Amino acid sequence: MSDASNSPESLEPGAGGRIEPFETTDVTSDTVSVRRSPRYPRFLALGAVVGVVAALILTVAFPENPEFDKGQVFGFLLLACGTIGVALGALVALVIDRVLAGRAASVTMEHQSTHRIDE
Repeated sequence: MSDASNSPESLEPGAGGRIEPFETTDVTSDTVSVRRSPRYPRFLALGAVVGVVAALILTVAFPENPEFDKGQVFGFLLLACGTIGVALGALVALVIDRVLAGRAASVTMEHQSTHRIDE
């Protein structure tokens, strides 16, 4: 399947009465490091969920306090356990990131860019 406009003859002056512009391709190569990394927002969200569950369990597990109702106790524990859960999720993500950084591989990347030369 040869198209007349893409044939080498059409790039020469005088072929069909027109001159096609030429294209040049530049190829550059770089060495890059490729590695896996954890998704931090997912670890933070999972830590927050674990903190909420821990606050709920602690609220129900202990007897009721005459000074505070269960909603207030749950709110206080939610602030503390939620913060601790998010911090532990971030810590786990950082540890996993450091472990996976040791498995990084260096690869050569080639980048091609084509430029049209209009005369």
